[in-house]
Amino acid sequence: MSLPHPIRKRRLPLSEKESKMAILERSDTGAVAHLKLNAPERMNALSNEMIAALQSQFDSLKDDNSIRVVVLSANGKAFCAGHDLKQMTAARQNQDAGKAAFADLFARCSQMMLSIRALPQPVIAVPHGIATAAGCQLVASCDLAVAEAGTRFGVNGVNIGLFCSTPMVALSRNIPRKHAFEMLTTGAFISAERAAELGLVNRVAVGAEAKALKMAELIASKLGAAVKIGKQAFYQQGEMSLEDAYAFTGDVIVENMLYRDTEEGIAAFLEKRDPDWNQ
Repeated sequence: MSLPHPIRKRRLPLSEKESKMAILERSDTGAVAHLKLNAPERMNALSNEMIAALQSQFDSLKDDNSIRVVVLSANGKAFCAGHDLKQMTAARQNQDAGKAAFADLFARCSQMMLSIRALPQPVIAVPHGIATAAGCQLVASCDLAVAEAGTRFGVNGVNIGLFCSTPMVALSRNIPRKHAFEMLTTGAFISAERAAELGLVNRVAVGAEAKALKMAELIASKLGAAVKIGKQAFYQQGEMSLEDAYAFTGDVIVENMLYRDTEEGIAAFLEKRDPDWNQ
C-alpha cells in the first residue's frame, strides 16, 4: 500500500566530468523535473544528439507519475539557435545531396515537439538570450513559457534562404497568423515583451528560471491526475467545433469528478482542510 504523500529523492548532482559530457542535464526536485540544454558552445542547437536526448527524456517522463511538471531551460548565452546547420551541411555530401537525412531530421524533430504536447505533465520553457528558428519552435511547443528579460525570438531561416516551414506550425498556433507570417517572411527578431503581447510567452522576468520553478511548484501542488486529464482535453477541444467541444469536455469533467482524489479534494474544501491526495 502506497503512502499518501510519497517522498521522491532528489536526483544526485552529476559530477563535473559527467556534467560536461551530458548534452542534456536533468535534476528532479520533488515532483518537478528540470531539463537543461547543455551544448552552449553550439548555442544549444537541435543537433541529432540533442533531439535524441530530449526524445529520450520525454519518453521516460510520459509514464513517470511521480513527476507532475517539467521545466526546460538552457546553459550558456542562448536558449536554442535552431537546427545544427553544420550537421545539415555535412549531410549534403551524401549521394542524394542530403535529401534522406533532411527528411529524417525534420521527422524526428517534429516527433520530439509532438511529444511535449503528448506528455501528461505541463512543460514550462525558460528561454533566454535568443530562441531562433527551431529554438523558437521549441518554446512555442511548450505549454507555458517564462522568458528572461532581454530574450529575442525569431524564425529567421528566410535570411539564409530557408523558410521555417516546420517551426511555422507551432508558432502559428501560438500567435495571430499575420504576426506569425510577418516574422517568417521578414526574418526579424521580436523582443521578449512583444512575444508576451502576442502570446508566445506567458510573462517576462528578471530571474526567469527562478520564477518558472516557482510556477512549476505551484502547478505540482495540484492534483496531478486532474492536470493530466485537463491538459489532454485542453488541446483536443481546441480542434473541435463549439458544440463538439462542450460534449467532449462534458464527458471529461464527469470522468474527473469520479476520481477518488477529486472527491477528497471537494470534501477537504468544504471542510476547510488540506486534501489527503494519493500522489
